[in-house]
Amino acid sequence: MSKLLKKIPAAALSLVTLLLIQCATEPSSPKELALNQPVVVKRSSGGLVYPANNIPLKNMFGVNSYEWNFLENPATPNEHSSIYEDNMALIKSFGAVRHYMNWNKLENTQGNYTYNPTNNGSWNYDLIYTRCQQEGILVLADLKNLPVWMMNTYPADERDDENVPAPYGSDRTKPNSYIAQARTAFQFAARYGYNKAVDPALVKVDSRPRWNNDKPNTVKIGMSLIRYIECGNENDRWWKGDKATQTPEEYAANLSAFYDGHKGALGRDAGVKTADPAMQVVMGGLATADTNYVQRMINWCKINRGYKADGKVNLCFDVINYHLYSNNGSILTHKKASTGMAPEFSEAAGIADSFIKVANGIPVWVTETGYDVNPESYQHAPSILHKSPLLVQGDWIIRSSLLYIRHGIQRLFFYQLFDAFPGKGEQYATSGLAEGIKRRPAADYIMQTNKLMGSYLYKGTINGNPLVDKFQSGKKTIYVLTVPDSQGRTAAYFLDLGNAKSAIIHMLKVGSDTMESKIVVTKKGKLPVIVTETPVFIEAGL
Repeated sequence: MSKLLKKIPAAALSLVTLLLIQCATEPSSPKELALNQPVVVKRSSGGLVYPANNIPLKNMFGVNSYEWNFLENPATPNEHSSIYEDNMALIKSFGAVRHYMNWNKLENTQGNYTYNPTNNGSWNYDLIYTRCQQEGILVLADLKNLPVWMMNTYPADERDDENVPAPYGSDRTKPNSYIAQARTAFQFAARYGYNKAVDPALVKVDSRPRWNNDKPNTVKIGMSLIRYIECGNENDRWWKGDKATQTPEEYAANLSAFYDGHKGALGRDAGVKTADPAMQVVMGGLATADTNYVQRMINWCKINRGYKADGKVNLCFDVINYHLYSNNGSILTHKKASTGMAPEFSEAAGIADSFIKVANGIPVWVTETGYDVNPESYQHAPSILHKSPLLVQGDWIIRSSLLYIRHGIQRLFFYQLFDAFPGKGEQYATSGLAEGIKRRPAADYIMQTNKLMGSYLYKGTINGNPLVDKFQSGKKTIYVLTVPDSQGRTAAYFLDLGNAKSAIIHMLKVGSDTMESKIVVTKKGKLPVIVTETPVFIEAGL
């Protein structure tokens, strides 16, 4: 049976699966159940392979993007005052956006802040964030890279906008070396945060028009649009040398300034928390997903920030954050990969567990993961039997979401909305989830899953191979079944739906806003399913 199914095209496979479901009978022994020998997974005492954590599935569907993804219409590329609705329709497929926000946009000249429009690029951040809030899209604003005026403090042959965010020659171990960035963070939090009581005397914009009829920037306080801000991006970037790479202690000093002006020592106008104590500070995503980096930051905080009244370390971050791309290399040893890898076969699960352990209750996010579709990239999703790289990318994107929610990661963001360099073979050049004004299968799958069950909470995994994940919303239950493999393997599974007399099988469908669904009858609450490497969603009847 498994060999037959492997030869059936994807479109037909779903129909065959449904026919098999309707006519299958429960096997008399475990040997008859397995189409391939499954890996035996040890259950916990509660009968679950992975325990419940009540994280909503929609938290796993974030995307990385830029301001031009929202505002730049190819027909009018210099007009940035309105939302480009074709792109917005794509962005609404996702539950959250990580906004790559270059510092130079906010502070094009030192001490002069602009947002609406930005002096650099004429982007309208107020409009982007307001629209995201209206659409129910969470925004993580990632303040990254050096402004030109700071980059120019470096010798000409060392200038790079990814250098350490302090003037050249600064003592990078001291929080006050990062005061300029901390002041920008204060201004951003004062404007877009939820605190309406910020002293207006401390809030600044550059209101000077750049030309005739230029719209001037105006001061706004507590717009209640942003709850999360990230400090930098991959500040441990080893590949750019010392000028651009911070040690854990240097980054902790940087983050302490950014967080609350190093506990207020840098003045009333420095630090996110100084402007809005409720805004959450996310540490910059680590390029090397090594918990030792985080532990050394925590140790720095013990020495330099001390302890709170409740005995907890006075940390300079609210969320731990790292990046990981699943492949056959190793991020911990920097062993270069040759191909992308199904998430279940990669380092992803073990690294997630290690971060959850060191976090000790602090939320952990993964703000970059994904797959290229160009086979020349070492991060590419390959073809598997009848499936093209685009289809495999779609499968592995959804399976990445399921993997990370199993392991307690609270938010996941994919890289990225569009290809960075369409058609190019470099790593991360063709990771886009959309192309032109059309979703790729990965974005189709995300939109469909979000629409079906984005609000459902993860209630544990009841089987390991095939994987059977359980999600609930009130009295409704949906199981997600997946074969965790990368060879076109199938497996039979008998799903116990209790007293349900019927079930709805939902299947991912390329090019559609919604899944393909079919009602089936159970046999005394049992439902036989042929599971494939594309997740299938089974909703228990009430």
